[in-house]
Amino acid sequence: MIEGRIKQAIIESLHSLSIEVDDVHLEFPTDISFGDVSTNIAMVLSQKTGKNPRDLAEELESEINNIKPEEVEKIEVAGPGFINFFYTRKFFTDLLKDINADSKNFGRSDHREGEKVIIEYTDPNPFKEFHIGHLMPNVIGESLSRLTEFSGARVKRASYQGDVGMHVAKAVWGMTQDDGNFPAESDSLKSKIEFLGNAYAFGSRAYEESEEARAAIVRINKEIYEKSNEEINNLYETGRRWSLEDFERIYDLLGTKFDLYFFESEVAEKGKEVVLSGLDQGVFSESDGAIVFKGEDHGLHTRVFVNSEGLPTYEAKELALAKEKHERYPYDSSVVVTGNEINEYFKVLLVAMEKIFPELAKKTRHISHNILRLPEGKMSSRKGNIISGEDLVMKAVNRSIEKMKEEYSEETREEIARDVGVAAIKYTILKQAIGKEVTFDMEQSLSFEGDSGPYLQYSTVRARSVIEKACSEGIEPSFENAPESIYPLERLLKRFPDVVLRAEKENAPHYVVTYLIEIAGEFNAFYAQEKIADPNDEYSPYKLALTKGFIAAMENGLYILGIRVPEKM
Repeated sequence: MIEGRIKQAIIESLHSLSIEVDDVHLEFPTDISFGDVSTNIAMVLSQKTGKNPRDLAEELESEINNIKPEEVEKIEVAGPGFINFFYTRKFFTDLLKDINADSKNFGRSDHREGEKVIIEYTDPNPFKEFHIGHLMPNVIGESLSRLTEFSGARVKRASYQGDVGMHVAKAVWGMTQDDGNFPAESDSLKSKIEFLGNAYAFGSRAYEESEEARAAIVRINKEIYEKSNEEINNLYETGRRWSLEDFERIYDLLGTKFDLYFFESEVAEKGKEVVLSGLDQGVFSESDGAIVFKGEDHGLHTRVFVNSEGLPTYEAKELALAKEKHERYPYDSSVVVTGNEINEYFKVLLVAMEKIFPELAKKTRHISHNILRLPEGKMSSRKGNIISGEDLVMKAVNRSIEKMKEEYSEETREEIARDVGVAAIKYTILKQAIGKEVTFDMEQSLSFEGDSGPYLQYSTVRARSVIEKACSEGIEPSFENAPESIYPLERLLKRFPDVVLRAEKENAPHYVVTYLIEIAGEFNAFYAQEKIADPNDEYSPYKLALTKGFIAAMENGLYILGIRVPEKM
């Protein structure tokens, strides 16, 4: 690549000045008028050489000019010692040819080709609503999956769901207390999910307020594990089935399709066996009838892996899950996306995993996110004052319908509004670094101007309409007659593959978001200033090819973010 040859030219030029370095850092100037790529190597080396950084930069520029790659038109020294490189017209014309020839692969790389990666995310619990907190890992995990695929790796999307445990027992107990409202099989899925949500909330309150209810729920929890009570088991299987059907419907709305599903009920006993084996090896210890891992020995905290009733905890199940994942998909890398409230839990888990499954621990990485808030604050499912993830999405969809042009049919309006509403939420979640708290403001997120997902969709749809208009005018994209000056939009297009690569390596989709906002703004300025589809403009065919290049970057970038682009807006 051109940047590699520029680095080599800098290293050789430094050698000519009797300065030896192993590598040189290049970066994109914030202001594209300062070049296509830049280095601050002169400032880095000024103290070592005892030279003024500006003077050293000018000496270096003179040397580089003698051996610079042919794609570099000129080199300039700026400020206190930056060295800026500008590429030739031919370089950008050739780049645009390549993008137009294979637009679907623009931005892809093969540096992880052949690698097998499993990414676990979303992890909703049956018997509880898919709440707004599940939107965070779903949106982040899907984007990380797509980034990883863009690197050439083979990715399996996985969801691990808590279909056993106290939350299930509370919901099942609540189901037994509300026979009169129990849905019939012919009732809507929505009514069934509402029933489960009410049962869980009722059971949670009763568990805290009534000793009798608490004892019954504890008993039900054990019966579910043991499958020892036919009536309880039937309620459990029914509620579980309803929940899983509802999750699939929501995944379809969000644009996620999982390859692998794992359940706590499937790994519970396996996890207990792993812990008992580890107890014999001295990895775990007995404490008050439970089996624990002494995290204090590793600067962490102690956690229970099998409780005093002989039931495996989340920790034990996670150990079995890691093995189960590898058996079903022998991965080279395993990524787990969760909320940051379990960061300390996961630290202990990974240390325990190092003792039990050292090879799997090496391959496992935990990525945590912060919470998603509404302007009025955080919601809690424990108290029943919950807003579901679907409720939030549908509020955004319905608000989008209100903004829609009336000439569209009702079906078209609903389809566009669905894509716009989901885009508004996904953009809000992904626009800043993973780990930061996110507040979803409805009106701001649905704006068609500036910092929003709908703005990116609208910019792409606008560009597509330009192509359609040009076709109706008989104008075809061409690279034969490029203007002498280079459009800023061309310079930004060059950066897309590098942005995607950085986002993938750093697990940081927000780099893609920032880039798309910048290039969308540049296209809209280009659209306002230039006649793109004008039969009387000699440069229209080239500007049309540039517009297609812009569409390629936007469509691929939005795909990485999990955002669909409507046909019209």
